[in-house]
Amino acid sequence: MKLVIVESPSKCTTISKFLGSDYEVLASQGHIRDLSKHGKGGLGIDVDNGFKPDWEFNPKKSAIVTKLKNEAKKADEVILATDPDREGEAIAWHLADVLKLDKDTVTRLQFHEITKPAVTEALEHPGKINQNLVDSQETRRMYDRIIGFKLSSLLQKKIHAKSAGRVQSVTLRMIVDNDAERKAFVPEEYWSIQIELEIAGKKIKAALNKVDGKPVKITSKEEADKVLARLGETIDAIEIKKSKKTIPPKLPFTTSTMQQEAFNRFKFSTSKTQSLAQKLYEGLEIAGEHVGLITYMRTDSARISPVYYERHAKRFISETFGEEYLGKVQSAKKGALSQDAHEAIRPTAGLSRTPEKVKQYLTADEAKLYTLIFDRAMASLMAPKKTESTSVVFATNGLEFTLTGSRTLFPGYAAVYGQYDDDEEATLPEIEQGKAYRIVSKTGEQKFTQPPAAYTEAKVVKLMEEKGIGRPSTYAATLQTLQKAGYITSKGGVLSPTEKGIETTVALEKHFPEIIDYEYTANMEKKLDQVSSGECTRVEAMNGFYGDFINKFEKASSEMEKAPATETGELCPVCGSPLVIRKSNYGTFIGCSNFPTCTYKKIEPKEAPKETGELCPVCGKPLVIKTNRRGKSFIGCSGYPHCSYIKPEEGAAKKTYVKKKATYTEADYVKACPDCKNGHLVIKKSKKGTSFLGCTNFPKCRHVESLPENK
Repeated sequence: MKLVIVESPSKCTTISKFLGSDYEVLASQGHIRDLSKHGKGGLGIDVDNGFKPDWEFNPKKSAIVTKLKNEAKKADEVILATDPDREGEAIAWHLADVLKLDKDTVTRLQFHEITKPAVTEALEHPGKINQNLVDSQETRRMYDRIIGFKLSSLLQKKIHAKSAGRVQSVTLRMIVDNDAERKAFVPEEYWSIQIELEIAGKKIKAALNKVDGKPVKITSKEEADKVLARLGETIDAIEIKKSKKTIPPKLPFTTSTMQQEAFNRFKFSTSKTQSLAQKLYEGLEIAGEHVGLITYMRTDSARISPVYYERHAKRFISETFGEEYLGKVQSAKKGALSQDAHEAIRPTAGLSRTPEKVKQYLTADEAKLYTLIFDRAMASLMAPKKTESTSVVFATNGLEFTLTGSRTLFPGYAAVYGQYDDDEEATLPEIEQGKAYRIVSKTGEQKFTQPPAAYTEAKVVKLMEEKGIGRPSTYAATLQTLQKAGYITSKGGVLSPTEKGIETTVALEKHFPEIIDYEYTANMEKKLDQVSSGECTRVEAMNGFYGDFINKFEKASSEMEKAPATETGELCPVCGSPLVIRKSNYGTFIGCSNFPTCTYKKIEPKEAPKETGELCPVCGKPLVIKTNRRGKSFIGCSGYPHCSYIKPEEGAAKKTYVKKKATYTEADYVKACPDCKNGHLVIKKSKKGTSFLGCTNFPKCRHVESLPENK
């Protein structure tokens, strides 16, 4: 029996069916170890001895690790098949270390889609653990631990902010800067002049472009009225230009572009999109077969395998649309920070699993995302769209108006992806150059310039990718972290910073400008890539970062002023100092500003519970309306805790309570039970505290004996 270890439990079922009975597939359920909080500064890193990390088990994973150890001992071979990325490589290394496997020889499988051909291919060409990738992940984890721990503790102490981090802080700065730009924006008035013409029975609109041969900007009603007064009853078509255009299809999805498009089309949050994509990748039951529907969903690559094109896409396109719709595998330009470790996000099949065929097995949202991924991948491999554009210039009395239209000559990729195109096609009627056309109406509309659009989750993800902040796996998690910290709010996917978010960014800009500098953060990502490729060692990367950061941290610790607590306007009744709002682990409270010299804490008097007019049937005291810790109201005795009577709810079924059965070990056994034969007598205590021997099979067996003298 061979043991295969993957990350996610949902993969186990799928992969088990592919491998057969000779394999057992178990899941680590993510990382099994993380940096401890021991040592200098609680960092879990020995910064004085080569930045040696101190790893400790996640206590929630103890049962999983125990099971993996037991199964590994029984297995003929252990195969590590964690996710094909930097985090997955590190998880494989930790598993090998914990299970006492040879890290240089243990079998490492990588597959980018969960299908039988992909898993079989991986088994036929196994690899080994890539130590450079492991070192890169360790470096990333230590970067994040040092920056996160140090900055978070300082901000909590000085300005009562919750946290800071290498990626989250610079992302927060983006949102804060956008908000500041919007607030500082001063709108300017301008006027739009349009005419409506009737041509061949069709009404079309043209917009003013030039006045007396010059581009125009009208800023008042008076100017607009003067222009409108120059218009007569007709206007001449003085110029008609036609041009043909070839529009190539968009590239297939990366993590970033998938999250952006899913938000734009369906208003899915980044975390929702990623969760849906995870399910599609790990596998679902489709027509009795458990199979992964898409390739790995964390990628910054936009390339598609030529093998996929030949095996699946080519047949789908030619049979569905025709040979003339076939395109080619596009050569995607690799970005400066792109790792290009995987393919783009694409479906794992073609005609056999079209959106129409699988949607009955998916939820509505899963179907939406799968259809989007399928259509985008197929469109990227199709022929370009061909259009003809027409632009017309109308003129009269020194005024020039323009209008444009287009028509499709060949739909190409739009045959499958046209439903997602934003551009509406405006087909013009036949217009003759030199002919005069009647002006049906003329309008001048007052408008104002608009501030920059508020950032949406899609926009922030796009900027994170462009600026090299974080990696595909961190985009959604970063935005979630900022919301949980109370730094931003998201309404309909539109992000706004809170007062605390703005205050935190201002403090970081003043004392740690590098931490929220886009280039500084991108350079750290480049350094991690250099560790991955072997150009730089983990120790070199840490040495280049740690000393400079600690110097700035120590300087900021002494220079950063502590934010004053908010005063309530009241004075302390004990010492006369102002009372302020303070925070504790249990929430906010009002206390003396002279703490710790004065420990006065204001306690608001509790409102007396309202009596119901009934008396307690147990003790005779009044019954009152109370509220439990969950906020639910109930009627109980005012004599609590001496009387704990609670009035049953009307119509509620009577509750029965099952006493938890006691557990005993061999050390507790005194002798075998003579009655039931399969139980044991153990020492028990009665309600009065008297010891006796009773059967472990109680209440089925009620045999009891007096305690022997030697006990």
